[in-house]
Amino acid sequence: MKTKGLLLISLLIFFCLVFSPPDSAAQGLTKLAVGYPGISGDHLAMWVAKETGIFAKNGLDVNLIFFMGTAAAALISGDVPISYLAGPQVINSVLRGSDLVIVAGGIVTADVWLMGRPEIKSPEQLKGGVVAISRFGASFDLITRLALQKIGLNPTKDVTLVQVGGVQERLAAMETGRVRAAVLTHPQTFFMQKKGFTVLADVSALGLPFQHNAVITTRSFIQKQPDTVRRFVRSQVEAVHRMKIDRETGIRVLAKYLRFEDKELLEKTYETAIPDHKIPRRQYPTLEGIKTILDWLAPNDPQAKAAKPEDFVDLRFIKELDQSGFVDRLYK
Repeated sequence: MKTKGLLLISLLIFFCLVFSPPDSAAQGLTKLAVGYPGISGDHLAMWVAKETGIFAKNGLDVNLIFFMGTAAAALISGDVPISYLAGPQVINSVLRGSDLVIVAGGIVTADVWLMGRPEIKSPEQLKGGVVAISRFGASFDLITRLALQKIGLNPTKDVTLVQVGGVQERLAAMETGRVRAAVLTHPQTFFMQKKGFTVLADVSALGLPFQHNAVITTRSFIQKQPDTVRRFVRSQVEAVHRMKIDRETGIRVLAKYLRFEDKELLEKTYETAIPDHKIPRRQYPTLEGIKTILDWLAPNDPQAKAAKPEDFVDLRFIKELDQSGFVDRLYK
């Protein structure tokens, strides 16, 4: 019996060795851990790059890791060398002395909705009420304050902002009536709209330049592994192209990562994910959008007042692709 058991184990090891796929080293791929901070249509390009083999084609074996509110810390600590991260976190971190830097623009506008409970039909009805944000100093704190200003409300006098947490926590706070409104991303916006919640402001339609989720690394990692960063940025640009031209794949990938099958909402989410004004083909960061963030921080932060948008970006990789004609050939 013992001999038969050993034979069985030997056979199992043999079949694993013979029939298992080759590892990354055997394929010549560079292993790379990449972080991202949220589950929304804003991350479609990253998911497409993974699911369609674009990362692998560019020599990268990418492991995508979801960090709830800790993506910047993971970058600074070196737990991940590249991450998708919103502009305010990057700027605040650099102003405090980190060497984070934006290498591709990702999402260059705040494509979110300020939504109210069903009984809130106009911005004026928010006065005296509570509005949910993720946490003070985070991207959605700034976006919420800017959105409230754009619709005629003073975010420090007309409403009370409370820290609630991520998207799911903000949704729960709205549904239970703990708060009157919150800024939400797609597709959560569409789910809440179906339930009768009110769209108070489409922030992307307010003409607000804003550097949202971008490709971030550190200057030290660029110095150590510039070719890895180069291949990642190239993958990002290719994935943006693929998601824009391949509707079927885009919707399939969204369904996998968002984990729902409602065709109508998936199609809406896809349509909001691909416009050029939101995710540009050439993937330059928005310097004007970085200035929006700096201008907001400047009254309370002398370092922000003295900083320039160019201090937070490294454009060499995007410029290489653009000037070589690579992007033009993709869309020809």
